[in-house]
Amino acid sequence: MEIRAEVERQLAIIERNAETVLPRDELARKIERSLRQERPLRAKLGIDPSASQLTLGHAVVLRKLRAFQDLGHTAVLVVGDFTRRIGDPSGKSKTREPMSPEDIERNMRTYREQAFRILDPRKAEVRYNSEWLEKLTLAQVVGLTARYTVARMLEREDFQRRFREGSAITIMEFLYPLAQAYDSVAVRADIELGGSDQRFNLLIGRDIQEAYGQDPQAILTMPLLIGIDGTFAMSQSRGNYIGVAEEPEEQFGKIMSIPDERMPQYFQLLTDVSWAEAEPLHPKEAKKLLARTLVSWFHGEDGARRGQEHFERVFEDEQPPEEMPEVLVGDLLDADRTANIVDLLIEAGMTSSRSEARRLVEGGGVELDGEKITSHRDRVTVRAGSVLRAGKLRFARLMV
Repeated sequence: MEIRAEVERQLAIIERNAETVLPRDELARKIERSLRQERPLRAKLGIDPSASQLTLGHAVVLRKLRAFQDLGHTAVLVVGDFTRRIGDPSGKSKTREPMSPEDIERNMRTYREQAFRILDPRKAEVRYNSEWLEKLTLAQVVGLTARYTVARMLEREDFQRRFREGSAITIMEFLYPLAQAYDSVAVRADIELGGSDQRFNLLIGRDIQEAYGQDPQAILTMPLLIGIDGTFAMSQSRGNYIGVAEEPEEQFGKIMSIPDERMPQYFQLLTDVSWAEAEPLHPKEAKKLLARTLVSWFHGEDGARRGQEHFERVFEDEQPPEEMPEVLVGDLLDADRTANIVDLLIEAGMTSSRSEARRLVEGGGVELDGEKITSHRDRVTVRAGSVLRAGKLRFARLMV
């Protein structure tokens, strides 16, 4: 009876806020077996090394993975360094361009540190799927493909759409979900976690494990977190993200920009604070509560205080921040101490390209000493200590 009660307790924690848990009865049996044998479940999460930062969107699933750890189970992070070289469309209308090993390694340098801001490293394994996928012979790859049919593969929604439209679907793309499924075989996953857009791939993992004589994994999917634009799922490619490793000031400011109607999802998926507790507050105060909660998660109470003080100084009191990067720009100045505004933005590292700088200026997002710059052709006068502002959150003090 005690074991049964513990199984139900664990299921309640695991199912909280989850979109899908399949099959629930199998997961219950796995938990019960884990308790009787005193063997932790192996909870797998695949990490796509496409970008340099983990975002709060990743944190939703990582937080659920941490819940498994807190229940005594093992988190298995599988870095898709090999599969990222295959162009999985991930629900998009065309194949992604493969990444080079050098780009993948550069992105992965910070992933471990960022993930362990959420996970307990003592109860985690980090594996790279090149460890086993690179070793497969052609005969083994053919054997893997023989365990799944084209008809089943075409059940995937984006493949269906592209097939109907006559858009190209390469055989390589079919290999991606099979390779990801083989990851589950390699690490002997008991359950695999992912976003709701990964449900099809996770289900293939069950079939492939069974084909290789393993007990098929259960799957758990979490809702996709909507980005700060309020419209699309959070991603670096759309620029609507909040990074796990961003500075407290930037995290706090971005959280304060979340549309009011998206607040319940952030509270529900990323905190232990119920929306019922936050809803009676004024929207700005509710966002401050959310921002303090999330920033303190990654940076501690001191970081949350810094973030809030910075936000209130810059956005409520309309004062420049007390601390900002100092940039030497003397070489850009002419005899009258003027410089082109685009050159200043590039020199200060506030934009990644001249075209981005021009768009920012023309959109009214650039100020020098509190005065808005209206044209990317403008030459502006720079004094020692002038404050350059780009967008809402980026500041630099110009030194001559």
